[in-house]
Amino acid sequence: MTQTQDPASAAVAARGPHATPHGHGGPDAPLTEADFAAMTTEEAMIAAAREDGVILIHRRQRFPVAGTKAEKRAELAVSACFLTGFLAVVAFVVCFVAVPFKYHLPGQGSQAFQYYTPILGACLAVALFAIGIGAVLWAKWLMPEEEAVQDRHDGAADPADSAAMIQTLLAGLEDTGLKRRSMLKVTLGLAGGALAAAPLVSLVGGMIKKPGDAMFTTLWSKNTPMVYDDGRRVSPDDIAPGGITTVFPGVEGGLLASDSPVLLIRLLPGQRVEARENQSGFGWGDYVAYSKICTHAGCPASLYERQTSRLLCPCHQSQFDVLKDAKPVFGPASRSLPKLPIDVETVDGKSYFVSRSDFTEAIGPGFWERP
Repeated sequence: MTQTQDPASAAVAARGPHATPHGHGGPDAPLTEADFAAMTTEEAMIAAAREDGVILIHRRQRFPVAGTKAEKRAELAVSACFLTGFLAVVAFVVCFVAVPFKYHLPGQGSQAFQYYTPILGACLAVALFAIGIGAVLWAKWLMPEEEAVQDRHDGAADPADSAAMIQTLLAGLEDTGLKRRSMLKVTLGLAGGALAAAPLVSLVGGMIKKPGDAMFTTLWSKNTPMVYDDGRRVSPDDIAPGGITTVFPGVEGGLLASDSPVLLIRLLPGQRVEARENQSGFGWGDYVAYSKICTHAGCPASLYERQTSRLLCPCHQSQFDVLKDAKPVFGPASRSLPKLPIDVETVDGKSYFVSRSDFTEAIGPGFWERP
């Protein structure tokens, strides 16, 4: 009966009849860098494992004879997983560009935008799942099967240990079979490269189109009607003294424009606003209008204390004094809320608010933190 030799013993035996598992100096002498250099990668890995207290109980190649049909089928299955991951990332890019994403109010356009985020998420999920399954199948079907036992130990590594680790890593690379499995190299490169590039699509995609003056203007302009969120025009008779309401530009897209919501405030009798320079005529009667976008972090500053005439931002507790023309008096905001010039026009005998121009200051935080 033929006995199967232990892999570690075979590696030691391959070094010569006088070699021991512990180098040239006897059974207790550690292996040196020269010892590892004289071995093949496989021998060095097994010997290094034994030196580190790792005993390989069982180790065999999945396909001892390279190039068999069974090996080709396994390689094809793993490559198919990686190719699926690559195609899923391609689908992510296509959907990012082609699927409609702009919001439309119910009944005012296609509602396909609601599928945009789920489709992108599904594409990335398929890509990650396929690449993960491919990696698992690669390890189970193509890489060597082994069973090892290791003793726990402490202490820093010496140079020989470092050399052993390098050989172990090189052996692991050989175990993957990448050198002779070109299909795996190509599909893994495609899948990994595409997955790594997927975040760049989201980052760069929004910068392809030139913004023009979009960062400096809003939809308010001369004689733009003020409307509620249901499209009705806003009249001076709608708001009681001390009241406040949110209004929008009555033009196409006005209800959806994130930079255009305005707080229309009616002062209490006897109250007066200390207007900023060159903005004394921006109000109308006892009405004033300010951007709803907080100048700190862009939250809606829409909580109004009628007793103190202060607007509060709920996100970071910034407070703006309306009687001081929405000047920040508490919290992190450092700039007054932009003021909208307003006027009134008469239509069929009834008065309605309109804007006299766009804001003369930039809206919002961050980029806008300037005089």
